[in-house]
Amino acid sequence: MTKVTVLGAAGGIGQPLSLLLKMSPYVSTLALYDLRLAPGVARDLSHINTNSKCRGYGKDELADALKGANVVVIPAGVPRKPGMTRDDLFKINAGIVANLVSATAKYAPSARILVISNPVNSTVPVACETLKNLGQFKPGKVMGVTTLDVVRAHTFLSDALGADHYGREAMKSHVTVIGGHSGTTIVPIVTNAKVRSKLVNKRQYDAYIHRVQFGGDEVVEAKQGAGSATLSMALAGFQFTNEVLRSIHLEKRAEPGPLPAFIYLPGVEGGKELQSKLGTNIEYFAAPVQMLRGDVVRVDVDWVDGLSDEEKKAIKICLEELDKNVQKGKRFVQSKL
Repeated sequence: MTKVTVLGAAGGIGQPLSLLLKMSPYVSTLALYDLRLAPGVARDLSHINTNSKCRGYGKDELADALKGANVVVIPAGVPRKPGMTRDDLFKINAGIVANLVSATAKYAPSARILVISNPVNSTVPVACETLKNLGQFKPGKVMGVTTLDVVRAHTFLSDALGADHYGREAMKSHVTVIGGHSGTTIVPIVTNAKVRSKLVNKRQYDAYIHRVQFGGDEVVEAKQGAGSATLSMALAGFQFTNEVLRSIHLEKRAEPGPLPAFIYLPGVEGGKELQSKLGTNIEYFAAPVQMLRGDVVRVDVDWVDGLSDEEKKAIKICLEELDKNVQKGKRFVQSKL
């Protein structure tokens, strides 16, 4: 029996994400929490003819929503709007994440915590540092969801090479994304040298990288102030959550998958080795991971040896910006002590 709790289930990401989770064969109980409307969303989803039970919880029922949860997914927060920087977003969402993670530590201390709330580069450190202060931090159980960058990397590479000849599904085995989850901290890694060579010149390569890094802006502008990426983020969030759920149901370690996670490196096997290979002391980073029963048990480092010169340069830029984002999250928690 596997219980998944979605915190922020009535929002733009939360609703489609909850719909997809209702379809997962790995979910037996789906608990939907939000300040308002979650019971209605849950009642709607409960009419779907899959076997998982679905129940909604309102503002004062957070404890009940969390009790017994195996996985807690956090898309709660405000979306990015035109003119809003990720710093603006951080000030609001950091407090939301800290409160929800504190409640999770109290009512579902063994749950895997999957953070979607932006800016992930800072909210994941907020989550981890909050848990440290509570004496409840288990590094392998806290993961930032950066999967949307991977989804975009597949789609946009197919577009760049010509979708008629290079289908999007085929790109899944050729590209991953490491680093962070905003702007230049997002670093697509084309693992297949033959495919990489198809990006025939620096201009085409740079255009591809830029589109992956700033793809969210396309959606914010196209929605004309009505929101940011919600449907694609819901799909990406579901893909990652389903990998965690699949791992819970396996009896052995799953090999490093195509989906990276933004994690606390010093707390997992391979983390310090990755820091050494990248020449950095940064504590939080997204890379492909290995899971065992839903927990991250190892971060993959093999991809580092195959980096191109362009990718090495991109990682250097990434690390400088990412460190600032991480420190911001840590300072937020320290300021609340």
